[in-house]
Amino acid sequence: MNPGRYKVGRSALLLALLAGPVSAAVLTVAPGASIQAALDRAAPGDTVEVARGFYRENLRLAKPLTLRGVGRPTLSGGNHGDTIRIAAPDVRVEGFIVRDSGDDLGAQNACIYLEPGADRVTVRGNDLSYCLFGLWIEKVRDTRIENNLITGKRDYASVNRGNGIQLYNTEGAAIVGNRISFVRDGIYVDVSHHALFRGNTIHDARYGTHYMNSYYNRWEGNEVYHNRGGLALMEARNQVVVNNHVWGNSDHGIMLRTLQDSVVADNVVAGNARGLFVYDAEYNTLRGNLVIGNQVGVHLSAGSVRNVVTDNDFIANREQVRYVGSRDEEWGPPRGNHWSDYLGWDRDGDGRGDVPYQANDLVDRLLWRYPAAKLLLNSPAVQSLRLIARQFPLLRAPSVLDPHPAMRPNHPGWTAWSAPRYRFTSQ
Repeated sequence: MNPGRYKVGRSALLLALLAGPVSAAVLTVAPGASIQAALDRAAPGDTVEVARGFYRENLRLAKPLTLRGVGRPTLSGGNHGDTIRIAAPDVRVEGFIVRDSGDDLGAQNACIYLEPGADRVTVRGNDLSYCLFGLWIEKVRDTRIENNLITGKRDYASVNRGNGIQLYNTEGAAIVGNRISFVRDGIYVDVSHHALFRGNTIHDARYGTHYMNSYYNRWEGNEVYHNRGGLALMEARNQVVVNNHVWGNSDHGIMLRTLQDSVVADNVVAGNARGLFVYDAEYNTLRGNLVIGNQVGVHLSAGSVRNVVTDNDFIANREQVRYVGSRDEEWGPPRGNHWSDYLGWDRDGDGRGDVPYQANDLVDRLLWRYPAAKLLLNSPAVQSLRLIARQFPLLRAPSVLDPHPAMRPNHPGWTAWSAPRYRFTSQ
């Protein structure tokens, strides 16, 4: 070993340690100054802090840095183009009122636009107001959109609005705790995988979620209400949809269309025109959901078979199941579902009905046509008619059958969801 070389190396290391890491700079912007000029001066890793005030600029962030509002400054795009366009990875934008994007749907004008390659961007704690698209996010990885308030151009017709959050060809997004309203679709997801959608509130949109061709995502704890449609999951597989509240939507609560290998569990679906709309869905598990007070509890059609449907509560839906199929579909095993209109009995006390539940049998159709006949629901005549219909298959159409339905609901607090406030009202 060369002692002189060792001493030189040790001295260089000591000098480096004494000097310490180079600190990132903080650049400040006051009202009347240019935010873009500060962004252009900043080095990668710097922070640009903007004081409270009104700024009319269309910004472009082309290097990794933090853009932070102090006292919630307002940034207006002047109703043209994108208010903020992010063209670099590792950018953070927080604490602003961002407003007034352009209204060119073809150009996808947004309050915040993430260009392809803008990976690991965080947009947190902003108000995005009067936006065509709140956020347009394209071909990025690991973006985090958290605790933002997003409203669209509410004076525009729905067809002329953009979406609250648009994801296209993304991986690993986290969309958490956002409040979205008065847009075309709250969250539009296309060809985007391994994402988390948690704790978002979406109302007054066409669809709360419009979702296509995306896999391995998780929807958890979202509140979706007063839209035309709630959650629309289409052309997808390997979804986990749990603990969402979907209520008061004028078409459907949760749509499962061409969906496979997914779990839909422990959701509340209340007061919609159709609670669950299940179309061409196979190999899924629907478990522990409360489907209550909908005009149609489940609309089931187009070969939706080989699904496990158990431990759900179907309560006070005007029509429990609207089934379109050529043969009976069995639901229930291993533990059965609860049906509020079940008229069977439980002689052995195991909590399961001794006779199967059949949706839409002859008695159901009679009661829908003549509601006053409900006064005779427990009479021997009605019970006999139901028994006769079971014995003579010509009197019945194919239906959903539950061999051993649960006698009591699985949700002890189900009555709270029967309140009128959770029902949609037709305009």
